[in-house]
Amino acid sequence: MNHITTKPVNRRGMRGVTLLELMIVIGIVAILAGVGYPAYVGYTDRARRADGRNFLLDAAARQERYFFDNNRYTTTTGDLGYTSSPPQSPDGNYTLSIAVGGTGSIATSYALTAAPSFTERTIVCGNLTLDSRGQKGQAGGSAKDCWGR
Repeated sequence: MNHITTKPVNRRGMRGVTLLELMIVIGIVAILAGVGYPAYVGYTDRARRADGRNFLLDAAARQERYFFDNNRYTTTTGDLGYTSSPPQSPDGNYTLSIAVGGTGSIATSYALTAAPSFTERTIVCGNLTLDSRGQKGQAGGSAKDCWGR
């Protein structure tokens, strides 16, 4: 006769995760996500604004080169070497427009505007501006937050 003997199951020897332990872990992950996500969003918005600032500085340098060659500024982005209309920043976050500056004549002044093509989730700077006198501006937010001063 073949007898099969089974050992009784020892419940104390079973290991696992209790519901309380699982809830504690989920709570910790939620707290870390609550702190980390806003920091991430702020970082990405600052990186996008840096793209816009660099775009304006590049356009201003192109305006100065154009002035050196032609003894006047231009409102035509093609004259500055931009091929798309309207020109977009390298990362595609801003579009550029050029207007007459504070003197009322494009021959002597210009005003550049970089309009965001994204929605900021943290500090709303809106349009970034730069003119021929080097004056930096923004539609909202503070100069420190928008231009990094």
